[in-house]
Amino acid sequence: MRRLIVDAHLDLSMNAIEWNRDLTRPLQEIRQLEMNMTDKNDRGKGTVCLPELRKGRIGLVVATQLARHAPFGNALTGWRSPQQAWAMTQAQLAWYREMEALGEMVQITNLQALETHLALWNDDSIADETKPIGYILSLEGADSLVDVSYLHRAYEYGLRAVGLSHFGPGRYAPGTKSEGPLTPKGFELMKEMSKLNMILDMTHLTDEGFDQVFDFYEGPIWASHHNVRKIVPNQRQLTDDQIRRLIERGAVIGGMLDCWAMDIRFIDMVSDPWQLNIRLENLVDHWDHICQIAGNSNHVAIGSDLDGIFGTEQSPWDLNSIADLQKFEQILSRRGYSDADIDNIFSQNWLRFLRKAWA
Repeated sequence: MRRLIVDAHLDLSMNAIEWNRDLTRPLQEIRQLEMNMTDKNDRGKGTVCLPELRKGRIGLVVATQLARHAPFGNALTGWRSPQQAWAMTQAQLAWYREMEALGEMVQITNLQALETHLALWNDDSIADETKPIGYILSLEGADSLVDVSYLHRAYEYGLRAVGLSHFGPGRYAPGTKSEGPLTPKGFELMKEMSKLNMILDMTHLTDEGFDQVFDFYEGPIWASHHNVRKIVPNQRQLTDDQIRRLIERGAVIGGMLDCWAMDIRFIDMVSDPWQLNIRLENLVDHWDHICQIAGNSNHVAIGSDLDGIFGTEQSPWDLNSIADLQKFEQILSRRGYSDADIDNIFSQNWLRFLRKAWA
């Protein structure tokens, strides 16, 4: 039987609501519906839907809410007020609830729910295509939390992980392609997150923000979708020192499959993954680097980001859909990884982390 996979970063509800994709439908149908659309770069090239998750035995995901605040003067796309951003996250939440009502998905918020869901996915007598996809709700960038009281409201509806920043300036912390420290609100938010024992996602922080979070936050931390700066030298990736500190803290780092995060030669909307020969195996170079620093395979896993505003035009050329994550078994085995190592990367590292965080 093929291994179960845990993917710690997918923007499912953003794709459903803002891209207007019915993710319950077959991938080919979703692509055909978009063939003549030009409003987004990845139209007709999506790689993620619920049937493909089942086909790839990706039975558990960390699924996001995402709505950035972009006031006057901010060049990035986003919502003009925190209230609008909050409203968008609530639309995204409503979509997850609709998927639950259909039996397509099930929300995982605690250890008991996690173990029950894993038992279902490990039951060979039930066909995978009938099983719901489990999801842990994460907020990518905290802009939409109007104030700290909204964190408690979100926790009540099942939010369990938060990244303080996304791209550019942020209300709680600046993110990718910007620099500088956390805002005072960022420290206030972390205090409340600690009380709730929420997972803090280090992804998208500036280097200064990374250090501040590391020194201040007392709860569990992970890096849901992050690659290695030694291989792709830009601020979005982790330095060796950051990797060491994450390992010391017991964190897990999810490798992402966006080509520009895998190979420094790749330029968004210009490069072709096939011409540059960017394959799934490129990600193993990043995992290798982290494993060498750690001395084991206990801190690397999958955080694919495969529906993060890109499709096949910006994915490894040997990946047609998210179900192709299963190809990593053969690639890792060929690269000398043991069965136990592959289990770690496919699911066990995330599961070990969650069991400890939620104990």
